Amino acid sequence: MRLRSIRVVVVGTLGLAAVAVATQPVSDRAAGAAERAAHWLARVQGQDGGWGQDGGETSFARTGERLETQANDVANTAVATLALLRVSQAPARGQLSPAVRRGVEFISRHIEASPEDGLAVTPMTGTQIQRKLGPYIDTFLSSMLLSELDGNMGDAASNRRVRAALEKCVRKIQKHQQADGSWNHSGGWAPILGTSMASRSLDAARQKGVRVEASALARVDEYTKSSAKAGGVAGGVPGGVRGGIVAAAPAAAGVPLYQSAQQLEQLSRTADDREKNAKEIRAIAGQLSRPEFVRGFGSMGGEEFFSYLNISDSMRRSGGTEWTRWNGQIKTNLVELQNQDGTWAGHHCITGRVAVTSAAVLTLLADREPAVIPTAARGRK
Repeated sequence: MRLRSIRVVVVGTLGLAAVAVATQPVSDRAAGAAERAAHWLARVQGQDGGWGQDGGETSFARTGERLETQANDVANTAVATLALLRVSQAPARGQLSPAVRRGVEFISRHIEASPEDGLAVTPMTGTQIQRKLGPYIDTFLSSMLLSELDGNMGDAASNRRVRAALEKCVRKIQKHQQADGSWNHSGGWAPILGTSMASRSLDAARQKGVRVEASALARVDEYTKSSAKAGGVAGGVPGGVRGGIVAAAPAAAGVPLYQSAQQLEQLSRTADDREKNAKEIRAIAGQLSRPEFVRGFGSMGGEEFFSYLNISDSMRRSGGTEWTRWNGQIKTNLVELQNQDGTWAGHHCITGRVAVTSAAVLTLLADREPAVIPTAARGRK
């Protein structure tokens, strides 16, 4: 393959500043970085099949890093398993499939043991990812993973177990949607990102044939549009930034990036959505060249990584020059920021290597179809 130089603007903790020249196509560099990260995740998986804030066993924790919990938790396990699945593209075979299956087993045990009432799927509280994305992020990320695995585990018994766990998560999520249409439950720094994952999980489950009430999806659509009009996209500037003053909703933790990333993903899911919400989508996408917008809280913490994932997934749907530009920029920046051991770590809030590394992998591979392509859309039931 002929090598080519790619001139891209790097998005980093200092903003869109330096110009990087790649010595190979950025897609190849991104795939290699994701592969290294996936093997790190598989290597540090706990004996119980789970992952915690910084690895699967406490011996993998960085010296001097304050960990909220020492045990493995459902949310970190779900996003790590999803990252492995995206790299391997094969839940039932391949080098990474044993780690995927152990992760699914860990998650399934927790979901099955959880009460039918309540939104939680685990009794564990106070984890770093819960404290930042909301107390029920375990449920939302598990539902996203299980939707992708549904019907593709390789054997009938495993498929039935995954489907039952997915349906239980969907029931919990629908039942506990808030009156405004969100899942911005108290107890998180940026619960708007939890709302995004909850909504995404319902949409994915719907596409796999799980019964999802149309009203639940309609309410979160309305919430997103209302929040945009109220300040999320104020005066055509995403995030409610007026004259440099942040006016974002509290659910966005005062950070325009988080709210705008949720809006962009929610408003761009289908061709009809993209046509209907074209003005709002253009307004948000237009901000991706603004350093102060892309920096989010000012440096790259886990919330920024999850926001970049939303943006990449959204921009890919529309395609065009904006997607090409963003995809090249964010991939190049993430590759440059990868640690020598294959990980990424956040610089604020979500600092744990497992969640940040997993979100980075999913962003690097956003131009790759999901490992399990949803069945033909059935419309909102």
